[in-house]
Amino acid sequence: MEQTEIILRAIGVLTETNAMVRRIAQEEDAEVESTQTQLGALVTEVFPRVEVPGDAGPAEAGQAVADAYLPATISLVGAFAFLFSELADLHDSGRTDIKTADLLQDLALRMSRADNS
Repeated sequence: MEQTEIILRAIGVLTETNAMVRRIAQEEDAEVESTQTQLGALVTEVFPRVEVPGDAGPAEAGQAVADAYLPATISLVGAFAFLFSELADLHDSGRTDIKTADLLQDLALRMSRADNS
């Protein structure tokens, strides 16, 4: 999965989470469905399936998993760090005319255009 796609999917995760938090704040009895979240789907798609040989020792098995998961972990953390930075810059600038959802939507549109170029 390309980094741009991971960032777009991370925007979806943040948008979903933002909506869920607002819903919970408005409705006392709102339920949180954690089994089918965009975050779960993203993690499932980004992290590869790792097959460890049956005769591998603990150190070899651990290294195989670490080698397979490190690039995915860096991509995911990078995507969320980028988005955090964008949101933090908006917050630090003191702008109150732009909502989080609007910024995320704008970022998604810009990223989609850049990806299609």
